[in-house]
Amino acid sequence: MTTAEESRPTAPHDPHPTEHPTGQSPARVRDLHRTDSVRSARQDARAQGGQAGEWMPHLPASSSPYPPPGVDPAALVWAETVAPGGYTHKVLARGTRLRFDDPTGDACAHLLLFNALEPVERLNVADTQKIPWRAYLGENHPLLSGDGRVLAVLTGDSSGRHDAFCGTTTDAWNERKYGDARPHGPSPSGRGLFVKAAAKHGLSRRDLPPSVSFFQGVHVEADGTLAWRGSAGAGTHVEIVAEMPLLVLVANVAHPLDPRPGYVVGPLRMHAWRGSPTGPDEPRFTATPELHRAYLNTVDYCEARGL
Repeated sequence: MTTAEESRPTAPHDPHPTEHPTGQSPARVRDLHRTDSVRSARQDARAQGGQAGEWMPHLPASSSPYPPPGVDPAALVWAETVAPGGYTHKVLARGTRLRFDDPTGDACAHLLLFNALEPVERLNVADTQKIPWRAYLGENHPLLSGDGRVLAVLTGDSSGRHDAFCGTTTDAWNERKYGDARPHGPSPSGRGLFVKAAAKHGLSRRDLPPSVSFFQGVHVEADGTLAWRGSAGAGTHVEIVAEMPLLVLVANVAHPLDPRPGYVVGPLRMHAWRGSPTGPDEPRFTATPELHRAYLNTVDYCEARGL
């Protein structure tokens, strides 16, 4: 079991004392990094080159130590291990395959999708459940926008424990449960991390719709109660294909219904590689009248833009 507080390494800017390399006495980070002149600051910065952390993008993507089975590492366009309590973001081309892996059984990938060409079009959780007549996410489930188009579709799922009901955590929720919700604190909220990720693409808090999440399941009981089902265990994965150019935002944070008192979340692995969008010859394209219409809307939009 992994918590964000236990798993994330101390950041270089952490103001709290750390053990001095000599072991003689605690020292602040500024005592370990000489930056009192331009020359010493440059030397200090260059000394950090070549170092690698446990949670980071792998650059180039082909250097990932965890390439998905059957995928040529040279084909990867994104490879990253997202820290417990961390976030990431990326713009992906139409047809890109994106895989999420939960190596410990404690990841919780909260996901938002936007049309990368026109971000006003974004994931609509209500339509994602309504149009395919399925409340629970799983293989071949479309992730739809409010404009009646398919942003992405789940093409593989070995977990079966997901959630399209609850969204992600807020600062108020985490402050009440854990006592802290700072983005760089021990228990960041999903909403707070989404705000940071969105800002890097010119979006603000008001642009963020409800999200879906992978790897921590929620089920609706007969009386309407939302019951947390937790993880399917370590080693599960989800794959999606981008049916449109996508802006992807991901926050890897504890699920809001997780009953455990601690902030429990494990690392999340992500890989993406070039592929093709769903075509008319594939069964899901015409699986239902509603889905067929959504795919026709999607193809019409993309072909008009030469995609």
